[in-house]
Amino acid sequence: MHAQTVNPKETVQPKDTLQHKRLITRTAFFALFLLAPALNIFRYDLTETRFILFGFPLSFNLNIDWVIQSTPAEVAGQILFWFVLPILVLVPIVLWIAFKWGRLYCGWLCPHFSVVETINDLMTRITGHPTLWEALRKGTTGKLVHWAGLILVCSLIGFSWALALLSYLLPPIPLYLDLVTGQLSLYPTIFLAVATTVFTCDFLFARHLFCKYGCAFGLAQSIAWMANGRGRVVTFDTKRAAACRDCTKACDIACPMRLPTRSHKRAKFSCTQCLQCVSACREVQKNNPEGSLLTWEPGTPGKQTVLIPVRQVDANPRQSRA
Repeated sequence: MHAQTVNPKETVQPKDTLQHKRLITRTAFFALFLLAPALNIFRYDLTETRFILFGFPLSFNLNIDWVIQSTPAEVAGQILFWFVLPILVLVPIVLWIAFKWGRLYCGWLCPHFSVVETINDLMTRITGHPTLWEALRKGTTGKLVHWAGLILVCSLIGFSWALALLSYLLPPIPLYLDLVTGQLSLYPTIFLAVATTVFTCDFLFARHLFCKYGCAFGLAQSIAWMANGRGRVVTFDTKRAAACRDCTKACDIACPMRLPTRSHKRAKFSCTQCLQCVSACREVQKNNPEGSLLTWEPGTPGKQTVLIPVRQVDANPRQSRA
């Protein structure tokens, strides 16, 4: 028998596992978001006006009898230790993560951004474009039956979100039983109806716009990231820009936030670090020995400008005038 020779050009390219890792983290966090109240991992019980954390009531050791018998200084100390101090520790940690890596929570965990990517994909299958506004501008609307399915999907996701948020405020198991048996009271019914409508409209018309302009947590992460000229950022290799000549802007098309992925950092203020653009470029350039033109790497303050542009000043002004 003859030994089988392998052509080096026919070797299998290594798969990009980046988006598979994101899928795992996003799916796990989305499940946690929906199930945390039912599993008593975290919720606020309006009926008992207290937080529940891992099945235990979180009262900050402030029960009524103890407050009555204690001095104002002791009560203030309990509030400072159990409430103010954790916030003062947690907030800097979150801002430090955003300072170094940007909106990692948005791109790798956030349940809303998971919905953004899901609906973008469905919208692209229907119209060829990820958002309704781009589809209308290009004159591609898709079939009516497909739109009916998309609206149904958005409504179901919107209802699941509304129910999940309500379960963070009311005891989840009695809430689910009342819903199934049709014995839900007036105010929870109104909440579910209004919240489902709002979420459905958001998912259909303004999902990535909310991430850009409406999410305060995302905005805080973006500001922290923009303050760091050396923070990790998607960087375009301008020296090899000619390799983009035959590309159909796959990186820009892949971006769920509809950002100019090859532009400078300030133009990507709301980048969620999902790295969809990097994965798209890797796929396009998979047969290119030099690899992708987009990389996720620490920025250079002189090139990757922050919110306030960095101006290069000549060390010898007399020479520059000459």
